[in-house]
Amino acid sequence: MVDDGSAQPEAVRAAIARALLTVPAQRPPVKVVEGCGRGPAAARNAGARAACGTIVCFTDDDCVAGPDWVARLTAACDASGAAAGTTVAGRAAGHAAAASQLLTHTLQVASLDRASGALGFAPTCNLACRADIARALPFDEAYPLAAGEDRDWCDRLAAAGFALRFEPDALVEHRPRLGLGGLLRQQARYGHGAVRFRSGRGGRRLSGRVFYRRLARDAWRAGPAVAALVALAQVAVAAGALCEAFGRRPAQR
Repeated sequence: MVDDGSAQPEAVRAAIARALLTVPAQRPPVKVVEGCGRGPAAARNAGARAACGTIVCFTDDDCVAGPDWVARLTAACDASGAAAGTTVAGRAAGHAAAASQLLTHTLQVASLDRASGALGFAPTCNLACRADIARALPFDEAYPLAAGEDRDWCDRLAAAGFALRFEPDALVEHRPRLGLGGLLRQQARYGHGAVRFRSGRGGRRLSGRVFYRRLARDAWRAGPAVAALVALAQVAVAAGALCEAFGRRPAQR
């Protein structure tokens, strides 16, 4: 576990200690790694360097993994080197979280090559790879925010000849505290990250015709509140992309 420069490190450790009381006694040892507050890419790299197993599994502090999540991703990594599962929004997380997760999940599924079973993109809240791959292909720490560094890593993984296998039954429940303002700020950051990614590596575009058709269908099925937030989120992405293109950086939060 990486504590990336939290304001209350003692509270973090106390929460970890309480959580460990609920897991089986035969669990693997847990180590808290001190991060430097340089963002998620640097924090994941620090965790990967400190890991002592052969497989590294990544998730976030606002996520809850299913009981067989590690086992499923580990088995998939044994076959392909890297794998990602399905992430769903927590039922109590609200409409903004549902809209955010719908956007990310649709992008992930739209990137799936049905013939090979390989993904072009997966969010790092539900991702695993062999430890040697994580160390040979670290996340690019030039991305200071949670925006674009996952796309960059997936793109470099494919360029290195590794398939990112989709393991749909490896479930993670995402419980972010967003609200409308949080959703719009998040999506604006994604717009910044997307432009940075494409200008830096020239990576392939993920949000093409297949993505938008699927997004419109899934947003409609999710109901009018979520659909409206998805539409607003797309406006925020475009605004973030324009700001990045003109050199205006997002707030560091």
